Amino acid sequence: MVSVKNIEKRIYDIESFEVNIINPDGTNCRSDKSLPKQYEATRMSKNSFTVGEWKLKFKKQYPGYTVEVLDGSGNPVDGHTCLSTVRDTY
Repeated sequence: MVSVKNIEKRIYDIESFEVNIINPDGTNCRSDKSLPKQYEATRMSKNSFTVGEWKLKFKKQYPGYTVEVLDGSGNPVDGHTCLSTVRDTY
């Protein structure tokens, strides 16, 4: 079991953007909550991916959970935004 805090940190370390993991009931996951596995990617997703495409990748690893991708100011980003645009805000 891996804490949400560690999963969010690993996503930042690999993908270069911050996220909020959302519970199935729509509330933000507490950072001390545990999920069954660590984020599996070892390389950054392509810059041409949209946020929506990346969210589908996340959902395959964590069924039932959703995720908000945040820009450099901490605001949620629209699903049509390219990951390169998000990364440029940091």
